[in-house]
Amino acid sequence: MIDVIRLDGKKIWVNPHMIEYMEISPDLTLTMLSGNKIIVRNSPEEVNNKIIEYRKKIGIDMQEVL
Repeated sequence: MIDVIRLDGKKIWVNPHMIEYMEISPDLTLTMLSGNKIIVRNSPEEVNNKIIEYRKKIGIDMQEVL
């Protein structure tokens, strides 16, 4: 799980494998595979870095995935 900050300032944890896509409009919106949308304060770069670090922790080599 990675932590993100909602617009109201609350920290929540999401499963990064369930993020379908991210878009900026103007805030960053995470669209989950379930169809739920989560609007966060984090930047796309910050979320990407958290996903990469999470995958390193659980042993997924991003070079093998790409």
